[in-house]
Amino acid sequence: MNTAPHPGVARRSPTGRSAGTRLLGIYLNDHLAGATAGTERAARLVRTARASALGRALAPVAAGIAQDREALLDIMRDLGIPVRRYKVCAGWAGEKLGRLKPNGHLVRPSPLGTVLDLEALRLGVEGKAAGWQTLRLLSACDERLDRSRLDTLLERARQQQETIEEWRVRQAEEALSGTG
Repeated sequence: MNTAPHPGVARRSPTGRSAGTRLLGIYLNDHLAGATAGTERAARLVRTARASALGRALAPVAAGIAQDREALLDIMRDLGIPVRRYKVCAGWAGEKLGRLKPNGHLVRPSPLGTVLDLEALRLGVEGKAAGWQTLRLLSACDERLDRSRLDTLLERARQQQETIEEWRVRQAEEALSGTG
């Protein structure tokens, strides 16, 4: 018997592949929103740090992050999962709103802003890696997911994490070294 947990509330249980596909669609669209924000943030960080060692180090990372977003779109297409434009727009807008944070300077950029941008980028890459790992697990029961491709994407995420963390530490030391 299908009894409601609360009077007046119908209980529905997800059934079969359609419920799983729906949840996977939500999951991947959420990752796409994050990938959109991450792509925007990485590109902006490279632009603001152009002609510096940081800009040169992050340029290939930003290019890889953009490629990873495209790979996610390809995977979604392979799985027949539609892109939810409102989530993409939310990721884009969220990144733009994130720029409004106070950074200790009114007019010019703050070194603290770079540290915070690197920290946000690091978190984004960690989330992306978790998504690739989840898809890697799902590849055991879904032949549409290419394990080799996911392994490549995971390795690239690990390399991105290393580069971002190296520069995050450098920038944090530079920006905050006079606080002690």
